[in-house]
Amino acid sequence: MSEPEIPVPEVRPVPPAGAVPPEGGTASGGSGPSGSGGVPRESGVSPRASRVAVARSPIAPAPPVVVTAGWEVSGRRASAAGAGAGALTLTDCTPLTKVQLRAPLGGEVAASLGVPFGRAARDPDGTLVVGSGPGEWLLLAPPGQAGALEPRLEKAAAQALGESVTWVDLTHGRALIRLYGSPVAGVLAKVCGIDLSDGITPDGAAFRTSVAALATDVIRDDLGGTRSYLLHCERSSGQYLFGALLDAGAEFGIEIDGFEPPGI
Repeated sequence: MSEPEIPVPEVRPVPPAGAVPPEGGTASGGSGPSGSGGVPRESGVSPRASRVAVARSPIAPAPPVVVTAGWEVSGRRASAAGAGAGALTLTDCTPLTKVQLRAPLGGEVAASLGVPFGRAARDPDGTLVVGSGPGEWLLLAPPGQAGALEPRLEKAAAQALGESVTWVDLTHGRALIRLYGSPVAGVLAKVCGIDLSDGITPDGAAFRTSVAALATDVIRDDLGGTRSYLLHCERSSGQYLFGALLDAGAEFGIEIDGFEPPGI
């Protein structure tokens, strides 16, 4: 008896410039109409986009769509007014490397990281280390850096004799969004009940809470003296959270700003 044929999954290439999506279709990598946070793709793709399969965020990229660091992302740039200091922008940072590390609280690995639960700081290599839970850390680095982080983690684990140390690459399983600008506290106050004052949640604070009724890791990560937050959630909820933040920021003139490496 012959063996049954195993179907091969279809890999859809990025459409060439000038291609028109099927009637009623939306951009791949996201679902839902614009009213629920989705952004339909306009016809045409940047010449930088290749025909090979690329990684895609769950958040539909606002046109124009480009390929950056192996990811299909929005090539949109905030307007001159939106790009000004302190202007409100929203960026899909899902392409960033996301590695979750677990180790004993108070152990040698925890001491080497130097970041306690509820805080976030950059290490000498520029990786943002987030104390996301008791004995749990989230490492955020530029796209494609999971392999580069692994030798460092293996070395730390080898030096911590008797400690149970594990890590997993969450890059493609989670969504990550950056909300930047002077009005960000006002935007988050509409969808989050946490006190965002400097005395309670200063720069470098990290906490897990409900944002728009969704369990979310929130990391305050100011850039150039301007307030900024990273919001980290399950991949399946990324499109919803992005849309909820766009809606909350509408009255503040929020604009989408596309992802650019290194992004952290």
